[in-house]
Amino acid sequence: MASPSALRELQRDLETKANDLSKLQKDIAKNHQVRKKYTIQLGENELVLKELDLLKEDANVYKLIGPVLVKQDLAEANANVRKRIEYISAELKRLDGTVQDLEEKQNSKKDAILKLQQRIQSLQAGKAKV
Repeated sequence: MASPSALRELQRDLETKANDLSKLQKDIAKNHQVRKKYTIQLGENELVLKELDLLKEDANVYKLIGPVLVKQDLAEANANVRKRIEYISAELKRLDGTVQDLEEKQNSKKDAILKLQQRIQSLQAGKAKV
């Protein structure tokens, strides 16, 4: 027969694991939001790159810096956009790895919680028979 203190200890453990799972789920949601933002930025920058590729060598290109448009060399603008795309792609790859790691931890926590719940239920069932 399980002692009431052992049952309370298991329930506290279950509560702790449930809180950890909740934190993991919030982290996953936050990472998905950041990923969505980077995906949008990547699309915008790829569109800008396509537009820059359509321009002739002597075309005027302006960059918005604060409230001012500043003339920029086409090659420099092209290089800047390519660097930005490279950076955003690397961030997306890093975020994918982070999300995958968090989801693995989440699944592990869910399994641990399920096993703990089953253990508590079996203890409670054993207690009810007495």
